[in-house]
Amino acid sequence: MTDKFSRRIGGDGDGPAETPTERLLREAMNARASMVTAASLRPAAPPKNRIRRLRPVYAITVPLGLAAAMAVSVLTFHGDPVAHDEVPPPAATVSVLPSPTPEPTGEPSPTAAPADTPAPTGAPTDVVLPDGGETSTPKNTTPPLPPASSYNLRGVKFKVPAGWKAVPISADRVCVLSPGAPTDLQEGWTQRDCEPYGVLVVAYNTTEETEGGAWPSMADLTSDSGWGHQPNCPVWGHPYLPANGYSSVSAPARTRDIVAGKTIDKTTWQVTCQPGDSFTAQLWGLNTDQVFIVANGLKSDYQPALVSILDTLDVSGHQPPGGAAATGSSVAVSMDGLVTGREVPNDGTATTFSVTFKNTGKSGFAQVTPHVVAESYGGSQPTVHGTLERQDGGAWTTVNLNRPLAGSPATDGSFALAAGQSVTLKYRMTLTKEDGAGVMPVTAEALVIPDAGVLSTVGSKTVPVRVVAK
Repeated sequence: MTDKFSRRIGGDGDGPAETPTERLLREAMNARASMVTAASLRPAAPPKNRIRRLRPVYAITVPLGLAAAMAVSVLTFHGDPVAHDEVPPPAATVSVLPSPTPEPTGEPSPTAAPADTPAPTGAPTDVVLPDGGETSTPKNTTPPLPPASSYNLRGVKFKVPAGWKAVPISADRVCVLSPGAPTDLQEGWTQRDCEPYGVLVVAYNTTEETEGGAWPSMADLTSDSGWGHQPNCPVWGHPYLPANGYSSVSAPARTRDIVAGKTIDKTTWQVTCQPGDSFTAQLWGLNTDQVFIVANGLKSDYQPALVSILDTLDVSGHQPPGGAAATGSSVAVSMDGLVTGREVPNDGTATTFSVTFKNTGKSGFAQVTPHVVAESYGGSQPTVHGTLERQDGGAWTTVNLNRPLAGSPATDGSFALAAGQSVTLKYRMTLTKEDGAGVMPVTAEALVIPDAGVLSTVGSKTVPVRVVAK
């Protein structure tokens, strides 16, 4: 390498003469510069997210006097300007050629998408940053399901769960179809099409609808063979008609609960069509209203939605077969102190309540017989073992707590009831240990003797209570 800083020792030229010390320093610096070659250079390191710590630069040890002389001599240089560059670190083991950098256009522009990338559609997307992080743009989320909707079948109201669909089948029944039903099912269904993908709701209005082998019925709930004659095999995913009937049907499991402020009976069967194909049949019935709920083969995942249909059931606007309007009933019956769901102990503690009979008609009754009974409950208890007393004046009179199995009830305690008049009677009921836990309906009736000489009901009220074992 040639000497960049040549000076004449004698002092001729445009600067002072070079001293021996300055010459030694110049030669030393030239020797150091000659060590840097093209092979020892490497491309600049790519930018990183964190600041790289600089490597230490080690100085060359020189005598103190020589260092002072170097400082003085540097200040007196008049040659080419000296650049204050850092000494680069040693080259990497593997050489990497730098990538070509596009020429700047002079205008800032966002990162361009590849030519074959479609333009954004406006939906939010996740943008990945160079360090692997993500932008704060929210991700797409599934929209929430719509709220439950109301449905009215002949005055029977209930809520259709979110995501379900009510499909009418006939005048007296509707199928509430679950979200898991096949999408190719269309309207114009038969009752069988509702199984196993939906819940069937049935409401009868006339006695003609309940006769002639109508299904479902209270007889199906109470009969031991109430399921054996059903011809369908509603197995989830592949319902079919079994060629040789059912392989097995379990004994019916019967329970009773309170729905819509009334007693509802439930019967469940476990049915096997053929080995490997089984389903659960569930049937609920409101006896006085002739309203039924059917769920055959419904997947267990949809059981909570089925329960929600039952919980929202309202039959106050339904006119059952042979109801009050059909029979010309004109006595309104109400209870005080005995409300739906009240807990009644079976330890001999008396439960006191009152019943009010009000004539809402335009004509009076010469004789109205009050009748209060505790209906059988639990399926295995045909009678209630407790006692019932009615307050007559200042004394308590024992009356029959069970509904008579045959004949007409006695007419004791009867009273006249003019139009618009009401009479309130006080009762107390006591249950024993023989009366097991369960839902027990208590019914108060107003009976009259018409010209035919047979007692008939002109008004009634039933309140289901819960018998609690103590």
